[in-house]
Amino acid sequence: MKKTGEESFISKTGDLDIKLLDFWQWNQSDLLNNALRGTLAEFIVGKALDAVTGIRTEWDAFDLVTAEGINVEVKSAAYLQSWQQMKPSTIQFSIRPALAWEASTNTYATEMKRSADVYVFCLLKEQDRSVVNPLNLDQWEFYVLATEQINREKGSQKSIGLNALLRMNPIIVSYKGIKKAVVECISSGNEKL
Repeated sequence: MKKTGEESFISKTGDLDIKLLDFWQWNQSDLLNNALRGTLAEFIVGKALDAVTGIRTEWDAFDLVTAEGINVEVKSAAYLQSWQQMKPSTIQFSIRPALAWEASTNTYATEMKRSADVYVFCLLKEQDRSVVNPLNLDQWEFYVLATEQINREKGSQKSIGLNALLRMNPIIVSYKGIKKAVVECISSGNEKL
């Protein structure tokens, strides 16, 4: 069940005056944090695809399922991190094949593979720490590739850098173009029209 943030922590000793929102603000405010940025990227792509329903399933075989039944894996990277840096981070995305875990049945697949139909690689591209804002969708760029193409060109490779990704000729879009790119990627086999 979705929470509102107004839920109170409870104790038999009395009112604690602690809300769930207090925890969320404490735990979820650093949007440059790698793990949280990854979840934020999933949410952004999910909203673009109208695929944010219910509550996020952790560790499922893929991150999102569209209304059309397209299974989507979301990966994120950023030049700026939450820690102090001497230089911007090198952009690298995971494309590791894995034993998929099916949350609804609590079972693992028997074959290592990439389970999604499509990958959406999300790059928080802003490099100026004074203005970086992961909530500003204009600071993101999205690269969409069919898993079939990744499998064909990269085999069991575990990660891919930005330049190698660009050489694969992904569909490059802003937030508003994500849904069209995902559908086009599936319908055209990710070949440019």
